[in-house]
Amino acid sequence: MFERRLTDLSGGNISMRVGERIYITPRYSGARQHWDVDPGTIVIGRLDNDDILNDPGFSREGKSHLIVYRNFPDAMAIIHAHPFYALPFCAASKPISPVLESNEKFGVIEVVPFAPAHSQELADNILATLVGKEDRIRRHSAGLLLAKHGVFVISKDIDLCLDAVERINWNAWCILAQKMLP
Repeated sequence: MFERRLTDLSGGNISMRVGERIYITPRYSGARQHWDVDPGTIVIGRLDNDDILNDPGFSREGKSHLIVYRNFPDAMAIIHAHPFYALPFCAASKPISPVLESNEKFGVIEVVPFAPAHSQELADNILATLVGKEDRIRRHSAGLLLAKHGVFVISKDIDLCLDAVERINWNAWCILAQKMLP
């Protein structure tokens, strides 16, 4: 993801649900590990309690991952990233409409109202914006833009999740690049 400019050193996280456990990249995966994540630092916890919140390596956006897994049984993978071309939309709190045929399946990538990254408010805002997108999770992925922050993509599979992050990023590039066309 880092080499493809789908995220940066300042943050992001990747998680997967396996049974009743969550596996999530640790806090500072970008800044301290440069996305060459040591498997021994992956934070592991149960979904049926909040013990994982006490792990010092637990990611700031981890609450958002937990709330999604607890409320959407088909969600098996989440990528929160800072894709190069999608970030201007996040900064401006502007949704990304599909301009490429390959992105029509995601519909408009909506903006989640701003809340601090570490907050329960952000988790609640993500949950509220995700309601009604269950079929997208089951079919491929559901993507959201976090205002002033990055993207948050939920899928039934980690590979499809990554595929969606890249498609959203390139779709954003096409919107931006159209401004340069006569």
